[in-house]
Amino acid sequence: MTRSIPLLLITFCLLFFLNVYATANDKPESYEKIYPEIGYKTVADALDDFEQHFKKELKLPLRVPPISFTHHFGRFNDLDGDYNDSFEVTFINEKFSENHYKIDVRPIKNGVPIREKYVIKTYELKNGILATYMMISGFYVLIFEEGDWQYMLSINKRVSDKVPPETLLDIANSIEY
Repeated sequence: MTRSIPLLLITFCLLFFLNVYATANDKPESYEKIYPEIGYKTVADALDDFEQHFKKELKLPLRVPPISFTHHFGRFNDLDGDYNDSFEVTFINEKFSENHYKIDVRPIKNGVPIREKYVIKTYELKNGILATYMMISGFYVLIFEEGDWQYMLSINKRVSDKVPPETLLDIANSIEY
């Protein structure tokens, strides 16, 4: 009986360390694999899908926030026969999850409503269009309408010190119409 306790203890410790080793060496799947599985593709391909669907050109901002990104993906969300259809570009960093920036675009007629309780401030873009700066679900969002589209530029709140509203305004102003 006294010999079985140390043997049991050694077996338990061995199993514990093997589990810890296996967990430590378990690498998550790459973004290149995960994102396409959930409908993302290259930004150019997703943009082409969106423009073909709506038969209209979509202009995107020429600038991005001044933080590092390791990946960018696009997705055309074709839902509900135009009602909830949208285009999305996401910029992410595999080492710094807080470095997350998104562009969402949808037709104005199906735009996201602006709820006053989330509004922080309203700004004017260089072309005179009003833009609303809001906080929604852990993201600061700049919403504005340009051409036939409603744009939402979203930045993770954890990097808002590096990407203040003025930076999002510069990005919005980089759309050339």
